Amino acid sequence: MDSADRTDLIVSRLRETGEVTVTELAELTDHSEMTIRRDLDQLAAQGVLRRVRGGAVSLVPRGQEAPYALRERQSAEAKRRIAAAVGELIGPGSAVVLGGGTTAAEVARVLAGRAITVMPLGLQAAQLLSADRATKVLMAGGEVRPTELSLHGPLAEASLDAVRFDVAVLGCCGITVGDGITAHDLGEVAVERAAMRSSRRTVLAADSTKLGQVTMGRVGPVTAIDTLVTDSAAPDGIVADLQAAGVTVVRA
Repeated sequence: MDSADRTDLIVSRLRETGEVTVTELAELTDHSEMTIRRDLDQLAAQGVLRRVRGGAVSLVPRGQEAPYALRERQSAEAKRRIAAAVGELIGPGSAVVLGGGTTAAEVARVLAGRAITVMPLGLQAAQLLSADRATKVLMAGGEVRPTELSLHGPLAEASLDAVRFDVAVLGCCGITVGDGITAHDLGEVAVERAAMRSSRRTVLAADSTKLGQVTMGRVGPVTAIDTLVTDSAAPDGIVADLQAAGVTVVRA
């Protein structure tokens, strides 16, 4: 089990139980207690947990989004494959609105250097896209969400309403047929709705851990998206339900 897999397991256990012990994690991962202590120290530095004698307790309340720096490491390989598959759906000369989040940042890496126009809704993606002059970058207005560096608020929504895009590429925190597409942050919900309204089609880029999850803010029904790009670990049952609802599902 590599570092990313151990991190996923530790965070999962913390979300389930609220606390973990070094001994328990060493047995679950088949790694030394010294390695587990280093993992816990790194997560403590990212604000995910607080170290206590013999283990750690969670600092991320149940139902709250994990910090960006942690999510950036989670399902990293799956996100790279998803980004590559999304890139195949974007034709030359396209006008694209790109949502915020860690998967969107990977998509930005793929799109950078192409002769397209992109309005990124995250500052990480904007920096990646603007590294090559071939890609035209339009910046939305709005308030910057601390640590996430995503844009939201009335100015961001007004920027989106003023432009028409060929495709919106968005992420999510959860998706089910019953509850639709959901996000943790309500400001993000409003911006993603505006992005959908301004686009001819919508591509949702979400790794398999998001399928079957529901968070507080509802962006819209699954019928609001045209294509879901996910990874090969996506549950067959959920994929079948989405396809039955009319969503094209691409497994990368």
